[in-house]
Amino acid sequence: MNRGPVPAPATVGQTGSEVVPRWAVAALWATRAALVTAVGISLLFPDWEQFQGKGMAYRAPVYLLPMIVVPGVWRLRGRRRPYPYLTDALVIAPFLADTLGNVFGFYDTYTHTDDVLHFLNWVLLIGGITLALCRTYLRPLAAWVTGTGIGALAIIGWETAEWFVQKLGTTGLHLTYSDTIGDLVLSSTGGAIGALIAVWWAGSRRFGDRSGPAAPSPGSPAVPAAG
Repeated sequence: MNRGPVPAPATVGQTGSEVVPRWAVAALWATRAALVTAVGISLLFPDWEQFQGKGMAYRAPVYLLPMIVVPGVWRLRGRRRPYPYLTDALVIAPFLADTLGNVFGFYDTYTHTDDVLHFLNWVLLIGGITLALCRTYLRPLAAWVTGTGIGALAIIGWETAEWFVQKLGTTGLHLTYSDTIGDLVLSSTGGAIGALIAVWWAGSRRFGDRSGPAAPSPGSPAVPAAG
């Protein structure tokens, strides 16, 4: 009996109009490997001058924690395909940037390193979070507002954590009122911009992919080539 046309299998790494670019997969694994390496260096060589008074032992577990956040949330939400490789990389990237800033001594060598990274890291972090929000029922404006709000809350939490770390006896943070206010403004602004970029990116992906070949999502079955 004729049951009508059989739908073609989805392209590997594609669900509906969503395609996973291979560069996003490479970026995720490179970011993960670099973060583990950088944190490992800070723990193996705590006597290096650039690590003095920075509380790297306190930071290490906190900085590695984001590596399980996106995979955990993805599994709890039913493993919707494709896996959010870019979101995962963006959420991890700020912790890598901060650790590398200490590994290479940028904070001690360049005066504005802290300001630059506060802005850039929140662009990356909130960009990643907002990309995840765009995969939910939220409309673009709601996703942007929510992402921006999360960014503001995140920097308040970060500055509070730094204050506690300094109270525990670290001497290299040099926290001042002016520095804290500047960090709040820079990070909140970076978060708002990162959320805006993420909303634009998610919208552009819905109207046609320009990323090139797709990469397989975790657990995706192989699709044989036609012909």
